[in-house]
Amino acid sequence: MQLRTSDKRYGAVDMTFHWLVAVAVFALFGLGYWMVGLSYYNEWYRLAPHIHRSVGILLFGVILLRLLWRLVEIKPSPMASHSRFEVISARIAHATLYVLMLGAMISGYLISTADGSSIDVFGWFQVPSVTGRVERMEDVAGEVHYWATWALVVLAGIHGLAALKHHLFDRDDTLRRMLPVQLKDKDV
Repeated sequence: MQLRTSDKRYGAVDMTFHWLVAVAVFALFGLGYWMVGLSYYNEWYRLAPHIHRSVGILLFGVILLRLLWRLVEIKPSPMASHSRFEVISARIAHATLYVLMLGAMISGYLISTADGSSIDVFGWFQVPSVTGRVERMEDVAGEVHYWATWALVVLAGIHGLAALKHHLFDRDDTLRRMLPVQLKDKDV
């Protein structure tokens, strides 16, 4: 598999970013959804949010690297079989996914640092509060975080369904060029 993206296919770096971010987003969503229902006496009451915050901070770094990589790396050309509507919709969806991811991560950071405390990332390093104590910031950031994460997973789900539509119904290479292994038409 090629490291860099070509005009026809994504390279290993883009694929790694894509799938790492996809898994992390859905895992963070699942963990967040589960942990808000924990009682104070549950052994995961403190550990789950610590994992959620730590992975969220690391994911923020990965997203920033991915955005920098997109500035220097080419993207495969749209497939000839894609309509103008599909091309424009895909561009809007990808931009919206980035905005939602950044919004979810920044609002999550603001929730955790609203009291002026820093975020400990797995004991490796601390991310300090840039705002200090701000009255009601946790509540406002919490609302943004809630809606941004729900919108993100819904849009990511639609994104995945669109890839399957291209593979199963349109029979084009949209999905194949983002997978590290080559699927045949009979696969999936």
